Amino acid sequence: MLTTDLLTIKEASDWATHYIGKTVTSANISYLIQYGRIPKINEQGFVKISKQDLLNYYEKQLKTKESLWKLQLGEDLNWALSFEQFKESETTKHVHRLHPYKGKFIPQLVEYFLDDHIDQFKTTTYFQKGDIVLDPFSGSGTTMVQSCELGIHAIGIDISAFNAMIGNCKITKYQLTNVQVEINRINHVLKEFISQSRSIEFEEKLLQALNQFNNLYFPSSSYKYKLRQGEIDENVYGSQKERAFLPIYYSLLEQYNIQLLDGDERFLDKWYFQQIKDEINLIFGEIKKISNPETKKILALILSRTIRSCRATTHADLATLVEPIKATYYCAKHGKICKPIFSILKWWETYTKDTVKRLVQFDQLRTATYQLCLSGDSREMDIHAELEQKNPAFANLVQTQKIKGIFSSPPYVGLIDYHEQHAYAYDLFGFERRDNLEIGALYKGQGKEAKQSYIQGISQVLNNCKKFLVDDFHIFLVANDKYNLYPEIAKNAKLEIVNQFKRPVLNRTEKDKGAYSEIIFHLRKR
Repeated sequence: MLTTDLLTIKEASDWATHYIGKTVTSANISYLIQYGRIPKINEQGFVKISKQDLLNYYEKQLKTKESLWKLQLGEDLNWALSFEQFKESETTKHVHRLHPYKGKFIPQLVEYFLDDHIDQFKTTTYFQKGDIVLDPFSGSGTTMVQSCELGIHAIGIDISAFNAMIGNCKITKYQLTNVQVEINRINHVLKEFISQSRSIEFEEKLLQALNQFNNLYFPSSSYKYKLRQGEIDENVYGSQKERAFLPIYYSLLEQYNIQLLDGDERFLDKWYFQQIKDEINLIFGEIKKISNPETKKILALILSRTIRSCRATTHADLATLVEPIKATYYCAKHGKICKPIFSILKWWETYTKDTVKRLVQFDQLRTATYQLCLSGDSREMDIHAELEQKNPAFANLVQTQKIKGIFSSPPYVGLIDYHEQHAYAYDLFGFERRDNLEIGALYKGQGKEAKQSYIQGISQVLNNCKKFLVDDFHIFLVANDKYNLYPEIAKNAKLEIVNQFKRPVLNRTEKDKGAYSEIIFHLRKR
């Protein structure tokens, strides 16, 4: 191979950026090497890669994705609405990533339909600054956040009390100095508490043993490259090494008297080691002492985000729990032996810093508009009465001006358990669960009866919400309508589907990268 065919990581990132017309960082190139997408070449002590290998990789990616998706999903797929030009950091910008949430849409999709631009697909402007938009399935609050950024008032409604908490925390204006003071205070208390246990020394010893073991049996780039080339049977090799490390792990547990899970059916007892439960209770107790209600809520949300990351599960199963894990294990995601989590300190510190940074970023973009998420059933809620209790000034504006329209992503039929995904938060905060009121609930399945119940539920929501809209309203509903339910829903709500925008959904879950689309239904008064 000619020396001129070899690129440094920085040279490779510059070349790839120019080739695909999208920013490719050095970290992106390092990821390709680390996970065996392209082989690493050592030249006189420097890491380099072949330009031809890089070209082959990107040619395959660019040539196959759009064409294959259109082949599977239809030529009417609007690739412009994939927003593939945006990096992950842009689709999870500022407060959108304050807390994980399954089933949310990206902010760029909301912006596209709420802002005042027009293009070859969106030929009309539907909303203007100062309008009011309603999201009757508010979820994590994406519509409210983008409305605030765009100068539009917004009302959210969600059956889940915790979802309403997430959305309201995102749009709240905080006294950031007070937030930081309370974070510093709790950090000090937590570190003092941990210093009195043996958990720090235990984890240090465990990490040291893991590093030595993984360096010996799972050398990063070469191991993963061999996996991709089929030179190693991952299941056999990983299982062998997993068993080989267990005696070391159990010896350390005994040496430091570390307590694991007690197997209770209560979520916190089932999925968290004793040390972690003690730390959670400590922080929650300190949060309850905070006098500023806004500060108290945002720190409670940070704690929820923290404990989600500290469940006793494998890295691969973090998004969808399978079984609690009590020991070190072979991790296919990272290609080495990984461990459960024994303290929340690292994640608590990480998320407190990240949250403050995101709140500062959003403060620079937010507008002087109203946003509020109400917790309740959007099939029957009296929006005016609820707003009157929560924010009389906003209630007066809504009654006088009325709501311009709806932008929402209703739940799908039997797909996501919207309460169970945050079971840890319901357990900790004591919120009332309303699983039985979920529309399209997972436990109801996807049979004929479930579909009819779904049609009835969504129709009831639209019929109730229409009472609060202006006469010339616009309704946008984002749905993967594989059962063709929305024509009947529109009919039941005396609405007409005037347009459909079919978009590819890229990287919709952590595990599923397959071809998938959703439709944005534009509905108006019949």
